[in-house]
Amino acid sequence: MSMEFISKLPIPKEIKEKYPISEEIKKLKIDRDEEIKKVFTGESNKFLVIIGPCSADSEKPVLTYLEKISKVAEKIKDKIIIIPRVYTNKPRTIGDGYKGMLHQPDAKGNPDILKGIVAIRELQTKAIEVSGLTCADELLYPDTYRYISDLLSYVAVGARSTENQQHRLTASGLDIPVGMKNPTSGDITVALNSVQAAQLPHSFIYRGWEVKSSGNELAHIILRGYVNKHNENQPNYHYEYLKFVYNEYVKRNLKNPAAIIDCNHANSGKKYLEQIRIANEVVYSMNYDSDIKSIVKGIMVESYLEDGAQPVDGGVFGKSITDPCLGFEKAEKFLYELADKLK
Repeated sequence: MSMEFISKLPIPKEIKEKYPISEEIKKLKIDRDEEIKKVFTGESNKFLVIIGPCSADSEKPVLTYLEKISKVAEKIKDKIIIIPRVYTNKPRTIGDGYKGMLHQPDAKGNPDILKGIVAIRELQTKAIEVSGLTCADELLYPDTYRYISDLLSYVAVGARSTENQQHRLTASGLDIPVGMKNPTSGDITVALNSVQAAQLPHSFIYRGWEVKSSGNELAHIILRGYVNKHNENQPNYHYEYLKFVYNEYVKRNLKNPAAIIDCNHANSGKKYLEQIRIANEVVYSMNYDSDIKSIVKGIMVESYLEDGAQPVDGGVFGKSITDPCLGFEKAEKFLYELADKLK
């Protein structure tokens, strides 16, 4: 056989019952979801910063980072809402390499999906307990979302998944904001098609059930740059492009027009220090043009305790084992300065 069936996984309800959350966390999530929702509906002019490691590879350094970033979040909360980035599964372009905590709860160990499911649920729970902030994760596998659906306040659909039907349909049934990244080709039509599909109601198959979704009015695009036919990174965060995106939203008459700018990936060419410059340019464009300000709701920044990246067996505490990240000290200074620039 080309596919070996190892074990049948527990359903999300069983995992949630075995690893329950407190009433305090339930209330916190309700309050946070409402606060974040108001940014997308235009009822709040606060700015979202989705920030954290490229991959949540190990519990202790991730929680250390969140404890630190929560103190920054408290100081700038009048202007900025911090959504910690706790990404527990990682897409791999050629299928090789570390695929995230969901696959490997021990980054140096063998894959164990059941242990991974438990590990990511415990991590997302502890993340809230440590920081007082509900977090973001990537919707890489639609079927696994419900294992942590009671913990997350934001999810993103990656550039390679945006055209996938199951991702779009699943997003239509979520009650939190879902960001649809533009594909690696950069075709904005694809991203907006995904947003439009996610905002509509659907009937489809999900986890072996026939389900109906009501549509997600908080679905929006994430601009992450793209790669041209010569395999060169191309940005899509400049003023002219943001104006173009605004006009495309107007043409489609979509609900709650919104864009999040991913300051890393193809926008920065994975040069992590460039994230600061990119974020500052985006805010400048917002302050200059009211149309851009009306749709740009926030940014994404990859940041960890230490600058840069290392191999899986590198051994430096809090240094990324996937894409290079902005170290905490630089990120802290950047966030205070960013808050001052926001009007």
